[in-house]
Amino acid sequence: MEQEPYINAHNKEEYKPAHTAEHLLNQVMIRKFGCERSNNAHIERKKSKINYCLSQCPTPKQIQEIELRMNELIAQDLPVTYEFVTRDSLPAGIKLDKLPQDASETLRLVRIGEYDICPCIGQHVASTGDIDFFHITSTSYNNGSFRIVFKVGNKSSES
Repeated sequence: MEQEPYINAHNKEEYKPAHTAEHLLNQVMIRKFGCERSNNAHIERKKSKINYCLSQCPTPKQIQEIELRMNELIAQDLPVTYEFVTRDSLPAGIKLDKLPQDASETLRLVRIGEYDICPCIGQHVASTGDIDFFHITSTSYNNGSFRIVFKVGNKSSES
């Protein structure tokens, strides 16, 4: 039997659908606005908030497009898979700047279909189809920081 590689322990219990949606949203924002992944997110069951550094506030139409794209990705039922790699064998384009300094040498990469890949030790749904919907409840923009407040639905009865 193959032993699972050591990775750092995780210190919280995320709501899997919202955490997986966070991964998708990061990639939607990167592709749409050319920004970096968020480094400031508060992901919860009832509502979540996430901030992005943007030079200007997105238009109402762009905000609608973000929500539409998220729901398209959910409907595609993309698989969420995991891969263990060492730091010296990372695929091209994987950034480690958001990892804590004490992160282990072995990293777990989370892939969402061919749409997103990043290191993460959190919990996720098995596929984007397990997320019922993504809805932006509000947005705000202040001094280069664009905040999205969102909620997701979940088809399963998981807690």
